[in-house]
Amino acid sequence: MPRQYPIEKNRDIGFIAHIDAGKTTVTERVLFYTGISHKIGEVHKGEAIMDWMAQEKERGITITSAATTCFWAPGEYPAKDKQNEYRINIIDTPGHIDFTAEVQRSLRVLDGAVVIFDGVAGVEPQSETVWRQADKFKVPRICFINKLDRIGADFEKGFQSILERLTPNAVKLQIPIGLEDKHEGVIDLLTQKAYYFEGDSGEKVVEKEVPKNLKGETEKLQKELIEKIVEQDDKLTEKYLDGKEIGIDELKSALRKTTIDYKLVPVFCGSALKNKGIQLLIDAIIYYLPSPSDLSAVEGLKPKTEEKLTREAKDEAPFASLAFKVATDPYVGSLTYFRVYSGKLTAGSYALNSTTGQKERIGRILRMHADKREEVKEIYAGEIGAAVGLKGTTTGDTLCDPSNPIVLEKITFPEPVIFISIEPKSKADQEKMSLSLKRLAEEDPTFKIRSDEETGQTIISGMGELHLEILVDRMLREFKVEANIGQPHVAYKETVKKIAIGEGKYIRQTGGRGQYGHVWLRVEPLEQGQGFEFINAIKGGIIPQEFIPAVQKGVKEAMDKGVLAGYPVVDTKATLYDGSFHEVDSSESAFKIAGSMAFQSAAKRASLVLLEPVMSIEVIIPQDFMGEVTGDLNSKRAKIEKMEDRVNMKVINAKVPLSEMFGYATQLRSMTQGRGSFTMEFDHYAEVPRNIAQEIIEGKKK
Repeated sequence: MPRQYPIEKNRDIGFIAHIDAGKTTVTERVLFYTGISHKIGEVHKGEAIMDWMAQEKERGITITSAATTCFWAPGEYPAKDKQNEYRINIIDTPGHIDFTAEVQRSLRVLDGAVVIFDGVAGVEPQSETVWRQADKFKVPRICFINKLDRIGADFEKGFQSILERLTPNAVKLQIPIGLEDKHEGVIDLLTQKAYYFEGDSGEKVVEKEVPKNLKGETEKLQKELIEKIVEQDDKLTEKYLDGKEIGIDELKSALRKTTIDYKLVPVFCGSALKNKGIQLLIDAIIYYLPSPSDLSAVEGLKPKTEEKLTREAKDEAPFASLAFKVATDPYVGSLTYFRVYSGKLTAGSYALNSTTGQKERIGRILRMHADKREEVKEIYAGEIGAAVGLKGTTTGDTLCDPSNPIVLEKITFPEPVIFISIEPKSKADQEKMSLSLKRLAEEDPTFKIRSDEETGQTIISGMGELHLEILVDRMLREFKVEANIGQPHVAYKETVKKIAIGEGKYIRQTGGRGQYGHVWLRVEPLEQGQGFEFINAIKGGIIPQEFIPAVQKGVKEAMDKGVLAGYPVVDTKATLYDGSFHEVDSSESAFKIAGSMAFQSAAKRASLVLLEPVMSIEVIIPQDFMGEVTGDLNSKRAKIEKMEDRVNMKVINAKVPLSEMFGYATQLRSMTQGRGSFTMEFDHYAEVPRNIAQEIIEGKKK
């Protein structure tokens, strides 16, 4: 079946934002106006199409990124001519920081993003996080200031917060007509037209003249906007300085180019809940965000040789795609979502997983619409699809043409910061539990499972209390596994502060052949985040080459077990510089044990310290509770960084150790009569104060 929509008419975009800025509400409107759904699903009623999981409906938040496809003809409300239609592939991502992996993997495969802001709060902490993630993947974006119908909404303040905290390159393309309960519509600054949204669900877009009281301001803003656009294009600058007329289409095409190059970020506005401004936002997605062919060719490496390769976004190029998500579907089993960068894939053919070197048979290809699916025979460059039942493909793997292998850049995920123990309630649940945990870990790269050798317990770790709570809830509902949960624990780490040396000598003499391994190690600190480095500085064969990997393995095992309190040692360099061996008695296992002993001996002399995860938090409370809440934060070892006013609320930004934050949601509610709220995300690891470290070490030893 030939491609229905040429690649230039494809848009792969995502909605990203802080929790509760209205991403899913915007997506629901987009689906309604593009004719995909016939009724608007409201998040607060648990009816949103994109929030299809039971846990999402109950909590009114997005937990898993959902993909969908819709079609739109810009400037036609409703579309009259199918010829003018574009295909938009949308991913609605979570805003809660516990599900940051969902945002990260979505941004990795998207060509453009719509960043949504709350018109009352402006830029919030997680708005900054997702913005930085989009910067990392160089994703062109447009902004939408939402919720302008709410009490305290302030478009100007929201726009200023984008300029100050995110990018100085933001430009207004629209301004609102009225705010709060007087918010009626929006003005397009380029065309100098006012737009109102009438009908039961705002489906009728009515174009009128700009209201008289706003005429002067819009003309002034239009002039500023045109200057910013022409500055980016030499030909237009010349034309502008010569006083020649510049057409709207010329300006739009110049703005499109600068948006794709991330030199300007267009800002739009409206109210998704009150159905204002969404159709113009869909137009903007098509006008200003890139199609796959607008972006430079994707880069990758040739397996084994590491030679750099590129793939153009063309159907005739060799097939290359990135698997960005694995999900369990109750009807079809395991689904692997993938983004096609080049070439095409046909159902029934074979693809090479160049990350693992295995071939996968592509039985069925689906185009997803939240939790509904449509089967297709072929999928082309620039599209997003899902394959059913792939055996060995996980998040971040490359699927490509077996005769033209390429490995695309993997997706890196943050390390978990919190863990709990989990055990099945009955013998019957035992096997089901390990199967369900394995499935959930395949889906979520930030969810880790390990077993504690000392206690025999299964330990699961994740990005936060909510993250683990949802995963345990999913085990019960989807896999029917009942489990007992331990108390949450902080994922502490250990590190060394200075250089020290240590000797490891392992000698065992038995009746027959003995065991002999002897090494000297030097350990020293590395910068935060650098992990572990092992240096072999053995000269003249004092330790034979074949025993060196065994020493490294022994050191690594000792680091994973921990020296001070049983937590993994990080950011440490170990140099093997001396030792001795025995012609007959030396073996790999003897050197592994000697390596482990030497590391422990050196680490104990190298000023070992405990590190704890420190969270960045934002607390929003009414003015009356300010004293009590700041006092409570200070008692939690918080470093308060700034306080500001937001409408009639106070906002406190602080850095607090995670260990002090368990159960804080309940505490804050009781301190503020249920009116306070907070958001929290991981910031960095820091040294634990000595008196508290002592308590942790003693607690571990008990």
